[in-house]
Amino acid sequence: MAETRRTRLDTPLEARRPLVRRPSFSPDAFGKFAEEFARFMGTARFLFWMSVFIVVWVLWNTLAPSGWRFDPYAFLFLTLMLSLQASYAAPLILLAQNRQEARDRVIAEHDRRVNAQGQADMEFLAREIASLRMALGEVATRDYIRSELRSLLAELEDRGPQSASSEDEAG
Repeated sequence: MAETRRTRLDTPLEARRPLVRRPSFSPDAFGKFAEEFARFMGTARFLFWMSVFIVVWVLWNTLAPSGWRFDPYAFLFLTLMLSLQASYAAPLILLAQNRQEARDRVIAEHDRRVNAQGQADMEFLAREIASLRMALGEVATRDYIRSELRSLLAELEDRGPQSASSEDEAG
């Protein structure tokens, strides 16, 4: 029965403990290290100290007595060290760029959502203002009421006192 379970593809294999444990690391911590490394390599301080290192290396291996030189084969070891540094720097810089791109993507998505919400809010407010303008068109304003009262007062003044006495006689 155990043999048939192992050969079937629809049943998972039993988990086996590995003989050698692989080192584990936090991808976030490694990413932060890569970003710090890339940030440092992009500074004038790094370029200055790298230039000083190369100049000292070249001067030491050309001007020092032959017994003191540690790279006697036309700077072969210097080339190897610079190549090694470049081979480690390139992937770390790419990792830092990928992390920055992911952050930029999240920020851009957030900005897009905020802009869409702002656009929806502006459209809502524009509709509200339009409806208020339409409603105010039907409301009597203070100036309109004043002009109507003035016209009524003028009409009453035009009738004069005789119309007021004829109304008293009728009543």
